[in-house]
Amino acid sequence: MSAMFDPSMQQTTLFAVWLLGVSLGLTACTATCLPFMGTWVLGRGGTQGEAVRDTLLFASGRIVAYALLGALAGGAGMWLAAMLNGGTGNIVIGLASIAAGLWLLRPMEAHKPCSVMRKAGSTPPLLLGFSLSLTPCAPLASLLAVCAAAGSIGSGMANGVAFGLGAALTPLLVLLPLICAFGAKLRESRDWLTRWIRWGAAVVLILLGLRRILLAM
Repeated sequence: MSAMFDPSMQQTTLFAVWLLGVSLGLTACTATCLPFMGTWVLGRGGTQGEAVRDTLLFASGRIVAYALLGALAGGAGMWLAAMLNGGTGNIVIGLASIAAGLWLLRPMEAHKPCSVMRKAGSTPPLLLGFSLSLTPCAPLASLLAVCAAAGSIGSGMANGVAFGLGAALTPLLVLLPLICAFGAKLRESRDWLTRWIRWGAAVVLILLGLRRILLAM
């Protein structure tokens, strides 16, 4: 006779996976992601509202990435963990960081509407959130193992979403708006400094990206 399904078991499992994501968001995530997102927010020089939106886009990118990773692991097993450990994750992170740096280097087009500029600026934090989720670490390996053991795409995606929602609870939600406020204070009455900060942040992001790609080789 097959065992009867207990809904509380699935709830407990998802809660445990969520806690695993929280453990990542409150620790390693901050140390790994702050150099990328902190540099982006400082270099972009947007408003507090834009900094909050970029932070939420970054978190959304992470949730989407973990949902996709969970679904892939649930459907195909542990080959995904081996691929990420082989350096694929670092390559994707490097490319996303370089793309963000190049975005900051593009000339500001004053004739474009603000709404168009805001939409264009939404892509880099979303890509950074997605790509930085591919960083090989113990919590991610545990997530992929749970999803692979579940043996289904749906269960894997559910676990990935739970993990991503936990990982989204990060000190970056507070730190990034503070960095934005610090940048605004630096630029106050110093219009000439805006371009130098922007270009400097772009160079840092490109160098961080190149370093990640070199680590994968």
